[in-house]
Amino acid sequence: MPHVLPPLAYDYAALEPHIDEQTMKLHHDLHHQAYVDGLNGAEEKLAKMRETGDFSAVQAVQRALAFHGSGHANHCIFWENMGPNGGGTPAGDLGARIQRDFGSFDAFQAHFSAAAATVEGNGWGILAWDSSAGQLIVLASMNHQNQGLHGSVPLLMLDVWEHAYYLKYQNKRPAYIKAWWNVVNWENVAERFAGATSM
Repeated sequence: MPHVLPPLAYDYAALEPHIDEQTMKLHHDLHHQAYVDGLNGAEEKLAKMRETGDFSAVQAVQRALAFHGSGHANHCIFWENMGPNGGGTPAGDLGARIQRDFGSFDAFQAHFSAAAATVEGNGWGILAWDSSAGQLIVLASMNHQNQGLHGSVPLLMLDVWEHAYYLKYQNKRPAYIKAWWNVVNWENVAERFAGATSM
């Protein structure tokens, strides 16, 4: 079955004034769709290779699969990590774990914001559960897939590719990050945390 672009659970303008309607339309309908198309294309090429036994271009296709597949997966989490009634701080088990692993919510927020702001070029700020260490970690991923940690489960993802913020914030990535905290859907992050820690 080919991959498809998931619909947003809220209106394009629902995250205003923090993330503008036009950016949401372009980001979801065009950019995310391009990753879906690229992923489907890569999988079709791999299927053809398996049929013919000709794997001469497998390196390039595997690279495309990782890039577009990660772009699709990351965006699926990103859209759900946000909502019109977002912001504030997490409560319950997630809030307690952030306190334990980072010292305080403020320390976590500062760490995450700095990691996202200093991604070289394009990428993502990520709060993840590291199952091998049994703790929450912050990652700064270049592009969609580089500098990740195998075995970690992404819980909260912030897209810092320029297409995510340039119409409203131009080159002021830290201003976009600061505004983004107002739309974080902590309920969704807590659900992901509960699922990751129950594995």
